[in-house]
Amino acid sequence: MSTTTAKLYALNLSNTKTYLFAAIFIVGNLLLPQLAHLVPQGGFIFLPIYFFTLIAAYKYGIHVGLLTAILSPLANSLLFGMPPVAVLPAIIIKSAILAIAAALAAKHFGKVSLLGILLAILAYQVIGTGIEWGMTQNFTAAMQDFRLGIPGLLIQLIGGYFVLKALAKI
Repeated sequence: MSTTTAKLYALNLSNTKTYLFAAIFIVGNLLLPQLAHLVPQGGFIFLPIYFFTLIAAYKYGIHVGLLTAILSPLANSLLFGMPPVAVLPAIIIKSAILAIAAALAAKHFGKVSLLGILLAILAYQVIGTGIEWGMTQNFTAAMQDFRLGIPGLLIQLIGGYFVLKALAKI
């Protein structure tokens, strides 16, 4: 697995940069789903609501990640009706798990790491799928990201790596 040295941060809630960066990543999580939804079932295939949450948490830490994870789906649902309110709890839970896993991976590896990103993605998908299955009692619905979302998971892994690598010096 390839790695690159990067400046990774753990911004706290008393730092105004935490809210600035969270706002930037939330905007990304508002725009990317709009592009994905131009493709039929694009949200299910590309899983766009998670992309900038991964970047936010890996680069700037748990607080920026969690703000992005929670506020992005809420803002998208409120502004665009997607995700629908019925699936919002599962998406917010998966997003929060991704933020925690990505922040922990970044802290553990101390650099941009394909393995670290992969572990964060697997953590939120496996744990999140289990929680979603428990919430919905519908295994097929819970497995949707694995059935349809493989392109999105690969975009998170490869695209996330290259975005984080490009941000490495910042």
